[in-house]
Amino acid sequence: MTRSDPFPQDEGAVLALASALRETGYTFTTVTPATHAHVNARPRNAEARKLRDVFGWSRPFRPDQAQDLLPEPILRLMRTAGAVTEDGPLLRPTIRFSSLDGELFAHSSYPPSATDAVFFGPDTMRFAAAVIAHVEGRSRPVRRAVDIGCGSGAAGICIAKRAPEAEVVLVDINPAAMRAARVNARLAGADGVEVRRSDMLRDVEGQFDLIVSNPPFMIDTAERAYRHGGGPLGAGLSLAVAEQAAERLAPGGSLVLFTGAAIVDGEDPFRAAVAELCGRTGLDWTYSEFDPDEYGEELATAAYDAVERLALVILTVTRPVTQP
Repeated sequence: MTRSDPFPQDEGAVLALASALRETGYTFTTVTPATHAHVNARPRNAEARKLRDVFGWSRPFRPDQAQDLLPEPILRLMRTAGAVTEDGPLLRPTIRFSSLDGELFAHSSYPPSATDAVFFGPDTMRFAAAVIAHVEGRSRPVRRAVDIGCGSGAAGICIAKRAPEAEVVLVDINPAAMRAARVNARLAGADGVEVRRSDMLRDVEGQFDLIVSNPPFMIDTAERAYRHGGGPLGAGLSLAVAEQAAERLAPGGSLVLFTGAAIVDGEDPFRAAVAELCGRTGLDWTYSEFDPDEYGEELATAAYDAVERLALVILTVTRPVTQP
């Protein structure tokens, strides 16, 4: 199979493809890579039989069946966008589209094995739901927001839809993610969104009313950018986001961080580090376990030998309007 980029280079062509796909009424709820592997391993799922098999399940299809499988002009737009590659006698899609908040989001095809893959999965939907709940529950308006490590841009776009007058900045260091975020923002009609290259907040200035992030939090031996959190037990990036947010939140501004926490002997080292940071900087914070036990399969690896469970957590940090 010919190697392809984790996200096509031609953003205009991808946008045209996404728009045509949306016109068909296409929707797809993305699943975890493990579920995806199980479902695709069934013999009847070896090749695509319908549209969502191609763009949701990333299944290959035969060129002579394309006319019946893909409405005109979708195959032509796939070729123009560089979103299809040869896999022996078959054609295989190199892009996926998933549904969230009434929109379609383009991201990397399955499996997301490239180090710079643009990931979109159930955690993306959980993160977006947490951000939406926060925005809709705020008493203060969002004038300026940033999504750190934006990936597909899903959370920032959800903010922009609910705060159309706000400046919403999506930052990432992955060029493929930046392309995907720009396409997805245009597809959603989120005119207030700007995509910038920045290592966290180092290349953007000023304070923010809302900072959101779903950073990588796993210990990934391949160190894939979308998955590897670095630092102690994968918490390095999450701690770095919290530390930068502590410096850049406007009065009354909040950080919403959706991440994973490795629990060791009943203790949560990430929570302890957050408590120290917020105590030192005078910030209010709440911390809750969204799911106490996820990614159990990771505990079989040597990197997690001391870990008893991996919890999905939501951290909300708020700068008081007046601080001593």
